[in-house]
Order: sequence, then C-alpha cells, then structure tokens
Amino acid sequence: MEENRKIKVGITHGDINGIGYEVIIKALDDPRMVELCTPVIYGSAKVASYYRKALELPGSQYHQIANATDAKDGECNIINVIPEDTRPEPGQSTTAAGEAALAALERAVADLRQGAIDVLVTAPINKHNIQNDKFTFPGHTEYLEASLGDGNSEALMILCDDTLRVALVTTHMPLASISEAITKDNVLAKIRALDNSLRYDFGIPHPRIAVLSLNPHAGENGLLGSEEQETIIPAITEAQTAGIEAYGPYAADGLFGSGNYRSFDGILAMYHDQGLAPFKTVAMEQGINFTAGLNRVRTSPDHGTGYDIAGQGIADETSMRHAIYHAIDIWRNRRRYREIHRNPLRKQYFEKGKDNVVLDLTKED
Repeated sequence: MEENRKIKVGITHGDINGIGYEVIIKALDDPRMVELCTPVIYGSAKVASYYRKALELPGSQYHQIANATDAKDGECNIINVIPEDTRPEPGQSTTAAGEAALAALERAVADLRQGAIDVLVTAPINKHNIQNDKFTFPGHTEYLEASLGDGNSEALMILCDDTLRVALVTTHMPLASISEAITKDNVLAKIRALDNSLRYDFGIPHPRIAVLSLNPHAGENGLLGSEEQETIIPAITEAQTAGIEAYGPYAADGLFGSGNYRSFDGILAMYHDQGLAPFKTVAMEQGINFTAGLNRVRTSPDHGTGYDIAGQGIADETSMRHAIYHAIDIWRNRRRYREIHRNPLRKQYFEKGKDNVVLDLTKED
C-alpha cells in the first residue's frame, strides 16, 4: 500500500559547529531507522566523517548521492551541499557555519517543494550567523512560511511530544512588542489553526484547546491588564460559536502547576517562553518542534545548537529521533485524513414513525 511505503525524510545538518551532526549520526545509527524510512541528509560527507571519527561514533559511512531522487532504501544517504574545504569548529559561531546551514536548508526546501523528499527534519541553526541577504528571518518557522506558504495560510509553531502539544500566538518576538500583537483576529486565527492541526496532523477528531492568558492571574478582570477582556475572551467566544472546543483564558502557572493541562489536547500560549518553558520542563528529551499550517511537513528537535557541549560526544539524540518519528506520523495522519474526507457518505435522514425513507440531502430541488 502507498501509505506503508518508506517515506523519504530530508534532514538538514544545521549549524556544523553545534551538536547537529552528533545527534543526526546517533539517531540514524539505530538500524531500525532505515527500516522505517529513507533518510537523506543535506550536508557534507566530510563533516559527518569528521564528527564520527572525533566522537568515536559507530556505524557505516553514508551513501553519497547527487540528488534526492537517487536515494537508496536501506541506507543513510547524504547530498553534499557545501564546499569540500569547509571545516567545522565545534562550539564556535562562525560565518562559514551560517553559510553551510543556509545552503543545506535552501536545497532541502527546494526538494521538499518539488516532492523529491516527503518530509523535512531540520537540525538546529544559529539564528545570528545564518543571517544574510537571503535569510532575514527570526528562525526556521518564518523562513518556511515564506518559502512553503501559499500566501493565505500562516505557519503555527507547535511544540509536542506524544501527549502534550503547545502552540504559540507569537513566536520570535521581543517581549516589548507582544502585547500589541495579541489582537482578537490573531488569537482567533491561531485557535483555528491549532484546532485544524490537531484534527489533520494528529488525528484527534474533537480536540479540546486551553487558551492561556497574557497577564498574571488571567488579568484579574482588568486589574492586571486588559488583553484578556478585550481580545482573548472575545476570540475564544467566537471560536466556540464556530464549534471549536476552546476554553480559557487560563493563567499559565496554574494550568501547568496543577497538572490540568493534561485535560486538553492542545495548549495555546501567547508568547514564546510562556509556552516553551513549561513544555521543555515536562518533555525536554522527547519533545519536538513542528511547523503546522503549511502544505509540507517539517519538524525539528526542540533544543538549540548546544555550543557548550559540541564535540564532546555527550549530546542526547532522543529529540532528533522523535523529530523523525513525528514527521513520519504526521505525514501518514494527513494521508489518512484526506482519504477519509475524499468521498464523504451521502447525508441521510430517517423520519421517525415511518418507513426508512432515505433523503439525499446532497441534491438540490
């Protein structure tokens, strides 16, 4: 069956001076990985070999290919996208590392757009050294929205593990600018996007969403801020009118501290640290970052470049492994969703007290 075929997973190497190669190599050295998917690394065979030898990591060399369409099942494939003389400097932020990260990202996104790979998993980048004339974005999420979006949909950052899913209204934005970005339309759009993703990407038919407040104690009825009364509550009310099971606003400390977050399928936080701090406390090792709202699947580990431990062989690959697993799961969930909704059953009406008279409500009089 098409659904059970091996999915081609593109993996960008991220910042070559961080822990990207270490977690990629460790995650892919599990022989079960190539039984599940066909990995295609966008990076450098020489840099991969450097880290494998320096960290004394087991496993075989990668199969070098020129194009993703040449990838071999049963092997880890790698496409060289950077100059051969590029040398890693573990733990250092360099211009060369930023250029290497962007080269891998551009090639992988082009292949993803053309269907040469099915899903994309990105190793962490340094948001500062990757900046140039081609990359002027705060991070992966915004770049992918510009590169893969259709102009009508917005990307939604969701941090998730097997049970907890936290989405953000605002992402990489200074705290001083957050309040003005918390508008009714913006909050409502993110509620709708999260509801859609929970159904489409995670296979949850009737998701329950908890919406967090912006101010302490949910604003205390306007005493500690007016955003809850003026924007967040009206957005929740309109979402409920549209049939979305959204509730709140809840104070973040109370919802997570009490454990009541477990009663919801998704949490919508107002800003980056409000959502990521509790998420990483609960699910750091197995948590991943998913870019919802786009017509392509992209995930990544939920950690950064790890300069402080780069080149030491102690980085944990669990989040990278789960990023690959979740990318595959989301891709399959989307296929199932489309299959289920492709040919819906005709609407039928059975009138009580009479023979079963079937009315085809899909036809007009």
